[in-house]
Amino acid sequence: MAPYTELFRREVLLALRQGGEIGLALGFFVLAVVLFPLGVGPEAELLRRIGAGVIWVAALLAAVLSLDRLFAADYADGGLDLLVLSAMPLEGAVLAKCAAHWVTTGLPLTLISPFLAALVDMDAAAIPVLALGLLLGTPALSLLGAIAAALTLGARRPGVLSSLIVLPLYLPVLIFGAGAVEAGIAGGGARPYLLLLGALTLAALPLAPLATAAALRQALD
Repeated sequence: MAPYTELFRREVLLALRQGGEIGLALGFFVLAVVLFPLGVGPEAELLRRIGAGVIWVAALLAAVLSLDRLFAADYADGGLDLLVLSAMPLEGAVLAKCAAHWVTTGLPLTLISPFLAALVDMDAAAIPVLALGLLLGTPALSLLGAIAAALTLGARRPGVLSSLIVLPLYLPVLIFGAGAVEAGIAGGGARPYLLLLGALTLAALPLAPLATAAALRQALD
């Protein structure tokens, strides 16, 4: 496990030292949620009804903004070739990089979400459901996003292509995440939606690194 731990530590340190891309994703997330009430009006009932969807959509788009830093730098400086040629299985390296991406993007989004939920006047009982849903669903965003990032390596406009590829894959996460909050508010029970979110992440955990590693090998051929 030492090589994977070291790679994870390296990726987290690089992301924290650069800081700009993390700040961009978090800044976009905050601004998108803060500006939304200004566009639709301050009506409390309307904000409560659509607040969960707004926060989830903003989180998805913020995750898309940060996908470029998964492999682009390593592809440009030759580090990706070294990973492919090393004794470490490429699938394990992909998983370590996805874990670092989640720690520096998905986890901060989750921690910020309760404060933004208060801005859209979300029911206090639904805020823990929102945070738990993001905690369960954001790892799947990093794992699925890695597939799109790998498929668009070397493309002329990778950001646009990766968005087109990954946003349809994010739809189940969005539906179950927002549905959990709505069910929690309605009193119907959010547990089934949260279990589905967890199932999506568990399914992506072994499958996404395999698909990403195959795409990376093809990009380097």
